[in-house]
Amino acid sequence: MSDGWLALLQQAFSLLLSFDPDVWAIINISFSVSFAALLITIIPSIILGFILAFSHFRGRWVVTNLIQTLQSIPTVVIGLLVYLLLTRQGVLGDLKWLFTQQGMILGQMLICAPVMVALSQAAFSSVDRRAWETSRTLGASWLRAVWTLCQELRVPLLLAIIAAFSRILTEVGCSMMVGGNIMNVTRNIPTAIALETSKGDFAQAIALGLVLLILALVLNFILGSLRGKALPRSH
Repeated sequence: MSDGWLALLQQAFSLLLSFDPDVWAIINISFSVSFAALLITIIPSIILGFILAFSHFRGRWVVTNLIQTLQSIPTVVIGLLVYLLLTRQGVLGDLKWLFTQQGMILGQMLICAPVMVALSQAAFSSVDRRAWETSRTLGASWLRAVWTLCQELRVPLLLAIIAAFSRILTEVGCSMMVGGNIMNVTRNIPTAIALETSKGDFAQAIALGLVLLILALVLNFILGSLRGKALPRSH
């Protein structure tokens, strides 16, 4: 590695360890927006995934395929849709959420939900239906029976949550269009990396990239540990 790259890495670590206010403001905005979108979406998405896996109703195939299609839509297209909804002439224009964190949360919810619903549906589809039927026969309420299944499927459901969170935390298109990349307001890690790289400020871009790298390592370590605990023990 050349001296230039070593110097950039040193500057990047210095920005993080010295708690540079600009860098940490970006990190705080990125995580707070993405966590909010995730928390709002988790319960409805898991419940919808359960309904699609265990219920047979007219239009179920259409809903399932629509959700799978939404997963593959580029985030910039979702950003365009949310932008049009939030403009003054849009359906949600009165909310005045364009170029705000609330608008970014809305956009990330639309990105997060299809991923979580699809993976939750796959998780519930893999479980033995007799576990659900037994819980209901023993008098468990609908919510209690669903909670029991969620405990049995905690690893695949956690995988769904991690996959959804990773997708919204690293997306650029929707955040750029809906948030506007405003410093200390809507500038998050991906949009800041794109901006600083275009400006030639590689130290800050590397520092923010290291945050995402460390997060990915931590999440994979946690998931790997849970998978190990979930494996059946041999006697």
